[in-house]
Amino acid sequence: PQLAECVVRLAEDVARRVAQAVATARQYTRQATISRALQRRQLPMSLADIPGVDTAIVYEPHGEGQTVGGDFYDLFPMGSRRWCFLLGDVQGSDPEAMSVTGLARHLVRLLAREGHGVESVLNRLNQALVEEDAEEAEAAAIGGEQTRPRFLSLLYGELEPDPAEGGVRCTLASAGHPLPLRLTTGGSVTPATTPQMLLGIDENPDFHADTLDLAPGETLLCVTDGVTERRNGVRQLDDDDGLADILRGCAGLGAKAVAECVRRAAHDFATEPIDDDLAVLVLEAVPRAPPRRVA
Repeated sequence: PQLAECVVRLAEDVARRVAQAVATARQYTRQATISRALQRRQLPMSLADIPGVDTAIVYEPHGEGQTVGGDFYDLFPMGSRRWCFLLGDVQGSDPEAMSVTGLARHLVRLLAREGHGVESVLNRLNQALVEEDAEEAEAAAIGGEQTRPRFLSLLYGELEPDPAEGGVRCTLASAGHPLPLRLTTGGSVTPATTPQMLLGIDENPDFHADTLDLAPGETLLCVTDGVTERRNGVRQLDDDDGLADILRGCAGLGAKAVAECVRRAAHDFATEPIDDDLAVLVLEAVPRAPPRRVA
């Protein structure tokens, strides 16, 4: 009888442990499903098609089990003749940083569709970040907690293709972000804009935009610091204009091939796994096809 009681108690204990394991697994599955659903909202489902412009995106979040990290991107239409693009990076890679990526991307879309140009979008987004940080700091002080400000780097621009002559006019600005690089048909590589401060630092930064014309066959390469600051010992990938050298070697390639070339170069730069989010956005003004000859 005593042995039978021990067997019964053991069976009950095993049953409780199995039930607990099943409940934990179900809870984890629900949480993972919710997390994936929320993460999908942080990034666009696809890139907009732009007539006369070939586009490509490479996006690799660093966090295990994440589909979205602190890096984010977007490319969306503004009517029938203008498109907006962005590539950003929120300080940190925790869930709070991920939430900022979604807020920033949707706010940029809203501001752009309300008619704000590049400079106005950056100034207003900066104001929103500064105000939000101040509110969080005030609430944390009341609760005896500490917070740290969330700084944001952002490359933002507008594209206006020329359907008659080919090429595309690009107005853009970089707020604390790695500068975009322009690859000409002759093989030269130059920065496409000038550096400015991060978003969320100063209340009145007064951002300004630069304008350039991408001729047919020219490429604009935009990356996050997961590429430029990729380390191999004390060296970084972009030391001594390393990224420009990589892009120069991509002359003649299409947008997708350029993006893949940069991604592969970042991975091959060191033997250690990449320890940051990585994002690459490529925009190429497609050469016009010659007119068809009528027999």
